[in-house]
Amino acid sequence: MIFEFILIIFIAFVCEWVDSALGMGYGTILSPLLLIFGFSPLVVVPSILLTQAFGGLAASIFHHRRGNANFSFKNGLTDDMKTVLILTSLGVVATIISAIVAVNISKTVLTSYISLLVIVMGLLILFNFRFVYTTGKMLLVGVISAFNKGLSGGGFGPVVTGGQIVLGKDHKQAIACTTAAEPLICIVGFITYVFLKGWPEMNLIYALGIGAIIAGVFGPSTTQKINKRALRYIVGFIMVLLGILSALVLLGVLKVKIGL
Repeated sequence: MIFEFILIIFIAFVCEWVDSALGMGYGTILSPLLLIFGFSPLVVVPSILLTQAFGGLAASIFHHRRGNANFSFKNGLTDDMKTVLILTSLGVVATIISAIVAVNISKTVLTSYISLLVIVMGLLILFNFRFVYTTGKMLLVGVISAFNKGLSGGGFGPVVTGGQIVLGKDHKQAIACTTAAEPLICIVGFITYVFLKGWPEMNLIYALGIGAIIAGVFGPSTTQKINKRALRYIVGFIMVLLGILSALVLLGVLKVKIGL
């Protein structure tokens, strides 16, 4: 029991470190892993949503302190804050809708959709595709990503980070803005789940929360040190890898029962 608890803390720490450093990975990796470990989807998703809200909040503070983005309100809204507000505005509504849908949607359809979407976004980044930025396109990215988050606990970071980069946003700023946009969306999604299904089991939340909050402090410094060109390839490669991983999970390649 203690070993399993520590293992989940460690896994959450690694996933949040990757997420806060690269703008993706916490829910996208954790969700299939926890399902493989035998946890119920209706426990996994709200647990990921709540703990990522805290981890993302910690990481946002340190992204700002490290200079990866500017979230200051002193001289009005910065471009980074405008991006965060655009991503969260309709994203909150999309999260509520997706959480309601999640109790009935087919896991096969959901996993297939997210896997394909993440792989496509990763390939666009790897081959350095660029589209003209518009507020409407950014809103669409936020809605699709938040919908993914509410449905599965993952799929937000890869699409939002990838979408910003494809629309011309600096890689480090894209990662920081993604991290800052997640807390509110995650909280709204969690509250919706609690309203629909009641409060989830707390042991998983405790373990994930400890790992996520600690990692949120260290991830932004990793973002700061990574070379821009290398970062593009890392982000693109990880997105493709996560998409393939999700597809493999769907095929039931591995199952390990872990209890807390």
